[in-house]
Amino acid sequence: MYDIIVVGAGPAGLTAAIYARRAAKSVLVLEANSFGGQIINTPDIENYPAAMHISGFDFANNIYNQAVELGAEIKFEKVVSISDGEKKTVNTRKNKYTCKALILATGSENRKLGVEGEDELVGRGISYCATCDGNFYRGKIACVVGGGNTAIEDALYLSDIAKKVYLIHRRDEFRGEEASVAKLKQRENVEFVLNSNVTRLNAEGKLESIEVTDKNGSVRTIETDGLFVAVGRIPENQNFAGVIDLDSSGYIIAGEDCRTNVPGIFVAGDNRVKNVRQLVTATADGAVAATEAVKFCG
Repeated sequence: MYDIIVVGAGPAGLTAAIYARRAAKSVLVLEANSFGGQIINTPDIENYPAAMHISGFDFANNIYNQAVELGAEIKFEKVVSISDGEKKTVNTRKNKYTCKALILATGSENRKLGVEGEDELVGRGISYCATCDGNFYRGKIACVVGGGNTAIEDALYLSDIAKKVYLIHRRDEFRGEEASVAKLKQRENVEFVLNSNVTRLNAEGKLESIEVTDKNGSVRTIETDGLFVAVGRIPENQNFAGVIDLDSSGYIIAGEDCRTNVPGIFVAGDNRVKNVRQLVTATADGAVAATEAVKFCG
């Protein structure tokens, strides 16, 4: 039995492992895929304090090595279920593990457009985070696709950086806050492309243009340097739904103390209810969740 099991080896989970090991607790980290989470695909991180320029791969590698050197045990096994009790039980496809405290740091994945070539162009013109990558498009042309608050906020942010911003939405009305939409309409360098979907990505090594098709079937080609996809996120919490409380979107309900409704089960990172999902908030959650888990272990 371990003191603490962490599910997920992204920045939140690995930070939790570091803090828990520094408190001399036995720690097992379980990860379904590769360590590092989504940040591993980011070519250049510019907004993490004291690390002005570092690739996502190097950042992930550094934090992974730090956790391992401190004595965290890391196994690459997919967690399929958890259960509460005097001991917390974590079931993977291969094994069953028990612990005193459990930290869920499975993150969330970006909902994709599903257009051919999308995966290959991530980091080469396609991004899912305007505040992370927007500065690369200073003085250039950028497109945002989506109709919620994130898309509106991304377009506002980019309108202060880019020469031209296209906001593409499949409907004729936005789901985002009206005040933000009104503010966006006042920006002279923003153009709305409504009732339209992105249907093709044109690239030669990097994104060069996109094709959008409107509800009448008309196709328009838009030359652009970058496409920011803001059509929602999918939290990786499906396997925990019967044990802990989730909101209507599937995010784990927890406050800044990272405590769930089940004593001894904590959450860290993008899979919890929160307003800001950034690298720095993920690592902050990891530190908080581990500190609370250590207290629970006694």
